[in-house]
Amino acid sequence: MRAAVYDTTGPSQVLRITEVERPEPGPGQVRVRVELSGVNPTDWKTRAGVTARPIDGFAIPNQDGSGVIDAVGPGVDPSRIGERVWVWFAAVGQRWGTAAEWTVVPAGRAVPLPEGASFELGASLGVPALTAHRCLFADGPIDGQTVLVAGGAGAVGHFAIELAKRAGARVVTTVSSPEKADLARAAGADLVVNYRSEDPVARIREFTPAVDRVVEVALGANLALDLEVAAPLAPIVCYAASGDDPVVPVRAMMSKNLLLRFVILYGVPEPDLARAVSEVGAALAEGRLSELPNRRYALADTAAAHDAVEHGFVGKVLVEPA
Repeated sequence: MRAAVYDTTGPSQVLRITEVERPEPGPGQVRVRVELSGVNPTDWKTRAGVTARPIDGFAIPNQDGSGVIDAVGPGVDPSRIGERVWVWFAAVGQRWGTAAEWTVVPAGRAVPLPEGASFELGASLGVPALTAHRCLFADGPIDGQTVLVAGGAGAVGHFAIELAKRAGARVVTTVSSPEKADLARAAGADLVVNYRSEDPVARIREFTPAVDRVVEVALGANLALDLEVAAPLAPIVCYAASGDDPVVPVRAMMSKNLLLRFVILYGVPEPDLARAVSEVGAALAEGRLSELPNRRYALADTAAAHDAVEHGFVGKVLVEPA
């Protein structure tokens, strides 16, 4: 099969397109003919060596994807052959990421994709939707609460808005442009604040006395805002790292009894991951999750796809292996 591979970490130029042996599913595994591969920041960071993992001879990048099961290993119900699925954590603990014509994954990492859901949406779930779920629900139910989602036009922010609304929360989100504001409103946010043209603290306080939970993409830039608008006991949950690490104002956080939580999906306990997969799947089946604008790349242009994500493309970057 054709695949994008790398055998050493580094810039996107370490990726090359080559023929490798098509994988066969082992016990408890399924093989998926990949329709679309989704690219996330974690994919280029792993390839670049920022979050390097061991390479077993070569590595195929990209954790997320969508496609059709065409073979199953021992212990998997053969009736799954022909099933449309969305794939998550394809490259965890193995070389077979989704930037290839086929991937093999444990059966639980290939989740049924309802007929009404597109392959584009399926390839966009995985890391972003499961991260959003963890950020929202790691500290209990949110029904009746007000949640602040920083960066509501990004992939995690997009699914955080939709999952929070499904769970009965009101959602406030911050964005940096009118175009991003339109995306956040389309996802269902109750209040969208452009922090470059408005006073975010004043706008949020006009809407609610305080927020009960914060889903944070840029803690260094936004911690002061979060502290201003967070209610006592509120969790501030950060899922991304940048170069501007904050100085934590301990006294201010203590005075509100705030919780500062960090989320990286690879360390989330298995039962919590299973719950996230189940609930994201249920939301998908209910039609509560939607696509982001996407940009497609051919498999031969996987390096350019990684570069697009690294440089902040707004929406979803997809690779077409076929």
